[in-house]
Amino acid sequence: MLKTITRLIREEDGQALSEYGVIIALVALASVGMLTMLSGALKTVFQKIKAVLSEV
Repeated sequence: MLKTITRLIREEDGQALSEYGVIIALVALASVGMLTMLSGALKTVFQKIKAVLSEV
């Protein structure tokens, strides 16, 4: 039993997986934050495109 617990503590496979999870979460939060900050500018761009296309 002690060998099993020692082996589980020494293994790093689970740690690497959790690190990837943290990185993915941070990238997702950064993406949401950037899209939130740019939402006004994007709305303006799409409104201009809509106006140009409606004239055609």
